[in-house]
Amino acid sequence: QVQLVESGGGLVQPGGSLRLSCLASGVIFSRYRMAWYRQAPGKQRELVAHISSSGSTSYVDSVKGRFTISRDNAKNTMYLQMNSLKPEDTAVYYCNTAPNSFDSWGQGTQVTVSS
Repeated sequence: QVQLVESGGGLVQPGGSLRLSCLASGVIFSRYRMAWYRQAPGKQRELVAHISSSGSTSYVDSVKGRFTISRDNAKNTMYLQMNSLKPEDTAVYYCNTAPNSFDSWGQGTQVTVSS
């Protein structure tokens, strides 16, 4: 019932930028705290950033000052602006609620930062 569709990933050089989008359906989007997660090869899924229904934000230390999370409740969409990308940011990025997530994860979007 709940559908989450991530997009916007790609291959970028170190120092470059990407903007990820998350389109949600089957849920009253505006009522939920939303989050971006990522999973790098061989590592556990990590919470990257989250945003309340009213727009207050929080970030993991490793992305502070480089990433910006935002949302447009009218469009049922969440965004992640990623600047000054590093190879360590390479991962599949997913969106979901926080701190507890829906069981139905999307396919994610691949972000690869490489020279």
